[in-house]
This record gives sequence, structure tokens and C-alpha cells, in this order.
Amino acid sequence: MSLVELLAVLYSEYLSFDINDPKSEFRDRVIMSKGQGSIAMYAAMHRVGIIKDLSEIGDLLGDGNIYYKQTTRNTDYGIEFSSGSLGQGLAYAVGVAWALKKKNNRASKVYVFLGDGECDEGSVWEAASLAGHLQLDNIVVIIDRNNLQIDGFTYDINRMDMMEERWSAFGFDAVTIDGHKIIEIDRALSFAGAGKPYAIVANTVKGKGISFAENEPEWHQNVLTDDLYNRAILEIRGNNNVAL
Repeated sequence: MSLVELLAVLYSEYLSFDINDPKSEFRDRVIMSKGQGSIAMYAAMHRVGIIKDLSEIGDLLGDGNIYYKQTTRNTDYGIEFSSGSLGQGLAYAVGVAWALKKKNNRASKVYVFLGDGECDEGSVWEAASLAGHLQLDNIVVIIDRNNLQIDGFTYDINRMDMMEERWSAFGFDAVTIDGHKIIEIDRALSFAGAGKPYAIVANTVKGKGISFAENEPEWHQNVLTDDLYNRAILEIRGNNNVAL
């Protein structure tokens, strides 16, 4: 839920992706490094027609599914990266972005979603250092800073203060926004590609819009009962005045 608005704006307004030519060399790439965000990504993909019918998704734990609870690479469906092991997505993105530069592809961007807890991993900062060194202005890193990870609150586990300044120190243009405000997301994404790699630190709320899940560590990977699902739907409809 912390990623919903970020993905909605990206997919509906900025992502260059032709559903009739999903393997086009000039497509934008989305890498969901924080793999648990894939379910929100599938919803955004459905809204723009990449996933034509939600019945395609099926059981997110089912064997052989195209759409799994952690993304499994399948470029026929616009899924660029298999996730699961955190801290790997940015390094992969650096390789993709550098290859695009080598191919003289100046059109495509590589969007990478990281969790703030994931940023504990040294591999993230090694990749960030290389992206800054190579001046990969075709990379946009979006950090879902919801202050929670599987083990609990990030400030209890490994404080990541001055997140914007950290990315700037590695050679990125960086900005901090409210990750639930459409106007701020739109403004931030419109700035991408100004000569440096770009990092958007999005302050968000885990479980946003659902009272019993907001800022609750156990909802990192909890399971909805039918009663809780119905309650969540009613709360989301009431908060956003939308039909689901």
C-alpha cells in the first residue's frame, strides 16, 4: 500500500511501454528490487492494460504463475527482473542502464524501486557509487521510505538518517517527497534525466489507508481473512471515494 500512488503515477503518466511491443529496445524498464511491492505493481500494470484481466494473476503462490508474490522475469509481460533476494536490483539496473548507453539508446529509462530497509545492504551502495561514477542519468531510483522492514522499525535496526544527502554523496540528484501526494510524485518524476542518476526518497506509510495495518510491523507479510479484507475495502472506498 505504501507504493500505490508512486506506481500509479509512473505507469499512467511516465512509463514508455508499448503493450503491443513489450520487448521494444526503446521501452522503459521497471525493476521491483523490493520484491514484496510486486503486488502493487501488478495492480498498476492492470490499470494501464499490460495485464488485461485480473484473472491472469490467479494464486500469487501458485506453481508456474507468470505473476508471483515476488516478480519472476518475463519480458513478454513487462517484468524485467526476478526479485526475492534484496539488495540486488540496483546493481542489475546499473548494468542495464550502462548497456543502454553503450547501445546509444538515449530514450529508455530504468526505474528501480528500493525499500528503505533494503538500503541496509552494502550492495545497494556499491551499485549507487558506480551509477554516480558512470553518470547514468537514465536511472531513477525510488526509495519507499515507510520506516519498516521485516524485522521491525528501521530506526531500531539500522538508522538511515539523511537519506537524501546519502544519495547526493554518491553522485545522484536527489529529492525527498511525500510518496502519497500525486502532485509531489508527478513533479519529482518530471525532473528525472537531468545529467545525473536520480533518487526520489518517498516518505510513505506501510499499510496506507487501512487502519489495522498502518505502521504495523506484522503486516509486512500478514494474511487477510475474509472479514479483514472486507473491512479494508470499505476503508479504502471511504478514504478515496473510488469503486474497487
